[in-house]
Amino acid sequence: MEKVRFHLPGLRYNFPLNMFWISLYEQHREFFREGVEIASCFGAFPFSLWNGGRLLGKDQCDAQFVKSVISAINSKKIPVRFTFTNPLITEEDLKDPFCNFCLEKGNNGMNEVLVFSPILEQYIREKYPAYKIDSTTCKEIRDVEELNAEMEKDYKYVVLDYNLNNKWDILEKVNHKEKLEVLVNALCVPDCKRRGDHYKNIAKNQKIIERNRNLPLEKRTPLIPWKCEYGDNNCLYTIQDYSTFVSPELIWDKYVPMGINNFKIEGRTANLFSLIETYCFFMLKPEKVGEARLLLLRNLEQSKIIVVNKPRPGIWP
Repeated sequence: MEKVRFHLPGLRYNFPLNMFWISLYEQHREFFREGVEIASCFGAFPFSLWNGGRLLGKDQCDAQFVKSVISAINSKKIPVRFTFTNPLITEEDLKDPFCNFCLEKGNNGMNEVLVFSPILEQYIREKYPAYKIDSTTCKEIRDVEELNAEMEKDYKYVVLDYNLNNKWDILEKVNHKEKLEVLVNALCVPDCKRRGDHYKNIAKNQKIIERNRNLPLEKRTPLIPWKCEYGDNNCLYTIQDYSTFVSPELIWDKYVPMGINNFKIEGRTANLFSLIETYCFFMLKPEKVGEARLLLLRNLEQSKIIVVNKPRPGIWP
């Protein structure tokens, strides 16, 4: 049976959902499609200056939370994958104490780092050689020769630019397909011209957030605004007509027979209910979705991850 390996988003906000999902997988394997495995949980702990791809917020995870999340995920024999894909890293940024702390706590040979910046990649390879390094989709590699050159490098996985999704003539030419990872639910409109600028905007805003933390309110710099009429409003049900959307049928009928069996789910900052729908859609047997979703929602309510308020009684008369 071929493995179909999914990489799940989130180390901070989605951590409770992901742990419940892993438990559902352990206890009710019959709910899941053939061959499904959970390959990693990816993301970054706020506030990580090296984070990229999504602006995660301004809150600060404490040391115990970082250690407990890494320990909990690794205890399930699942890697933590840090998305340290900030494209504007400088030599000075390499000294960031929190990001180094996170790498130190996960430095057990099991975990991974997604990278963009050559400066940061070299630093991690030299200081934290136990980490497996992955190449991010943020590099926007769309030329097959350049992609094959990337596949030859010492990366565990290379995440495909979403614009190459479902382009079978190109995918057939890719070497080392076992290292290729496909982003199945990209919310960006196909061939988005602003994607690279969005990554840079996030990097610049993270630097502003870092500086602002040590300043009084009146001296803080406003964040650089960014508005996207696509990704800000899209969800699983609005992207299925996109040429870049990868359906479960394409995963099992086209990608896996080609030798591609790693699939990334976008959603580190997604709405909780939207993410549940996405997980169910891709990983569960269609006839089991309702039963599994209800079980999951009940568990999330019992643990107070989802809080359902009852109406307050009125006064009569």
